[in-house]
Amino acid sequence: MSNHPQGIRKKLQQRKANHSFRTLSYSAEGVDFFSNDYLGFSKNDQIYQQSLAFLALHQLQQNNATGSRLLSGNLKIHINTEAQIAKFHEAESAILFNSGYDANLGFFSSVPQRGDVVFYDEFIHASIRDGLQLSLAKSYKFKHNDLRDLKNKAEKINASGAVFVVTESVFSMDGDSPNLKSFLEFCDQKQFFLIVDEAHALGVFGENGEGLLQQQNLHHQVFARIVTFGKGLGAHGAVVLGSLELKDFIVNFTRSFIYTTANSPHAVATISSAYQELLSTSAIKKLHQNIDFFKQQLKELKLESNFIQSNSAIQCSVISGNDRVKQIANTLQEQHFLVKPILSPTVKKGQERLRFCLHSYNTSAEITSVLQCLKNELL
Repeated sequence: MSNHPQGIRKKLQQRKANHSFRTLSYSAEGVDFFSNDYLGFSKNDQIYQQSLAFLALHQLQQNNATGSRLLSGNLKIHINTEAQIAKFHEAESAILFNSGYDANLGFFSSVPQRGDVVFYDEFIHASIRDGLQLSLAKSYKFKHNDLRDLKNKAEKINASGAVFVVTESVFSMDGDSPNLKSFLEFCDQKQFFLIVDEAHALGVFGENGEGLLQQQNLHHQVFARIVTFGKGLGAHGAVVLGSLELKDFIVNFTRSFIYTTANSPHAVATISSAYQELLSTSAIKKLHQNIDFFKQQLKELKLESNFIQSNSAIQCSVISGNDRVKQIANTLQEQHFLVKPILSPTVKKGQERLRFCLHSYNTSAEITSVLQCLKNELL
């Protein structure tokens, strides 16, 4: 008798046959074009030292929160940091989660109710899809960033309850953005509730990295924003921004909030310190200079047609086929440029790509060199 179910073995064999089998590996040394640490905050010594001083000031020399927020884990540091974040994002309330995945899983499994309908972008993050699978609401996808398709789908569905529309301000696998103003106007007209995941916009867009909705002064019109800290903030955790009533609902009904140990004091201190750093950092300006320079180099090297249009820190070159994109990624890595291939089924077959993540600390010479290497491989 096999010591593993046949279904597990079969799925692993299929992955290997499709050249999409994943393994864990240590990150090699080289030029970082693959991490989500857009501002370099994960290695920012001032944030690190400030978080330690913050813990000492509040006499929180402890390794975890000791329980869920509804039991022993609701510390003053959680309450104060949520107030700080709500003020920064000009929101009525903020509530912390242990990760962006936890926030999306919990939010979308609990907030949409039986009889409600959710329309979501076809490229929405896996954590949102997983949350919707646990929801009692019915959900339907619409074509990526396609408001016309959303309108057509909405006309065909009769909802007995609320209707939610879900999108992201910056999509992680394409780096592009929807026309948020048009989506909001449509939702307002139809009395739908818009929810926006701003995971890849925090620290990147807005005068102080507040996100794309605040940059466009649209944040007061959305039902909820989900903001995660593992990208531009260089920290760990996430927050849901919305009304006080929404926060009350989450505290009472969202299982990934209720039934888990609260964020550790050190994690919360890092979040608070990183938000403080956003108010004075020059890294956001430098990041945008690098984004502009990257796009300029695409023009000069005649690579524009190979890349998805994006104004974000995520720039993607579509290279069809898992084997082909892995081969080019390996070549770049041999030149000490850390660029990762994105394989199907993470993206659609034929839409495999190299994903270049830009940072405030990348140099112009590094950007020019990696793109020249890419061009040599595409010839």
